[in-house]
Amino acid sequence: MQHRAYGSLGVAEICTRADVRKGSFYHFFESKQALTLATIDAHWQAEGALWDAALDVEAPALTRLGRLLATLIAEQHRAHRRTGVVHGCLYANLALELSTQDRLVQTRLEEIFNEQIALVQAVLEDAGAEHAVPPESADRATARAVLAQYEGIVMFAKLANDPAVLDDIWEQTMRIIGAKIPLTLG
Repeated sequence: MQHRAYGSLGVAEICTRADVRKGSFYHFFESKQALTLATIDAHWQAEGALWDAALDVEAPALTRLGRLLATLIAEQHRAHRRTGVVHGCLYANLALELSTQDRLVQTRLEEIFNEQIALVQAVLEDAGAEHAVPPESADRATARAVLAQYEGIVMFAKLANDPAVLDDIWEQTMRIIGAKIPLTLG
């Protein structure tokens, strides 16, 4: 079901695949939308822990940002090795499909992307204070551009079904943020 569009899946098929009776489903979730929101939140809880582990270390800001990107890329490589498919980003996949169809899901996705942007912005602000990036790069617009670049490159990796497409992301990120100190990803 990971390879199917959200709109093409019904509750009956989800229940069949999960070997759960429809009545049991509705005992826990009032709708497919409620399941989707719970899934998004559970995914962000797990992924947010990866973000925290990468960013909450004593290290220069650009090193932390590089760790974050390396962690996210490693997850795409792991998923590809496990399943043979680049799945991309759950949030971006849903945002592309549901942005005009489901306001509650759209709102939750916006909240998560805003949290991610804020985390990247905090790192860029630290990098600005460390004089590793120009002061104008330590803002929300640049943080959003970093996240958008990651999501876009993930889309190309998914299109090619090749996680290696992600492997030059750090060089491009350094250009976006105007980094003064060349660092390698890792």
